[in-house]
Amino acid sequence: MATEGIEAVFLETHNWGRAAKFFQSLGFELEFATDHNSGQLRNGDGPHVFIAEVPEDQEPRVRIALKVPDAETFRPDPAVEVVTPFESTHYGTREMTVRDPDGRLWSLQAPADD
Repeated sequence: MATEGIEAVFLETHNWGRAAKFFQSLGFELEFATDHNSGQLRNGDGPHVFIAEVPEDQEPRVRIALKVPDAETFRPDPAVEVVTPFESTHYGTREMTVRDPDGRLWSLQAPADD
């Protein structure tokens, strides 16, 4: 089984409000905001952007999550280095981390178990 394209972009920022307004000015709509300076935006049927505010002393990062339809049946090719196997997240998904040949980390995201 292969991945099904990009599921989400996770963006860290030093200013949640300013980052959300930037994406809204590009046509993204706010799907929800949390009470801890984060939220999710989407533009049409494409991947969502989840923005989370981090402290000023932390370097903001970007992470791309690839969509996996079923964590239980997904088996990466042996050439793919699995850094962490699928684990449940606090936001209702299961995520695996893999490393590409240049050392970048990628998230694979699947729906949570029912």
